[in-house]
Amino acid sequence: MSESLPGHDSIQIETVFNASPEKVWQAWTDPAVILSWFGSDPHGRGISAEIDNRPGGSFQITFVDSDQTEHTCSGIYKNVTEIQKLEFTWTWKSEPGVESYVTVILNPDGQKTKMIFIHSKLGTNSRHNYLDGWHTTFLKLKQILAQ
Repeated sequence: MSESLPGHDSIQIETVFNASPEKVWQAWTDPAVILSWFGSDPHGRGISAEIDNRPGGSFQITFVDSDQTEHTCSGIYKNVTEIQKLEFTWTWKSEPGVESYVTVILNPDGQKTKMIFIHSKLGTNSRHNYLDGWHTTFLKLKQILAQ
């Protein structure tokens, strides 16, 4: 997994999953699968996920950390290219009015998938450590996809 901070306003993480692009796509778009990996706490768990992954559609995901702290994120899908690319806005219920932007690009890599993940327009208004949070979240995703 490679990580970079292309600017103070964004992070980029590139990682390879031992799964097909279709399986990684499903992990991002199927509410039941999202609940199994979403959230940065290795011992946290998903509570609810509503996904309407079409341009203009929305998502809302709620998960709880092992200390029982509940988090809800939501956004609007801006660009959806089936099994290749998702672009959506990102907001936290706990930080109303603070909106950022996520791009997920999936590229076949033999029998695997290379994912390029960019979280941009982070600004300075969020208290979240996105680089660490996404890194640990994607470790959970790797475990789920390896099953």
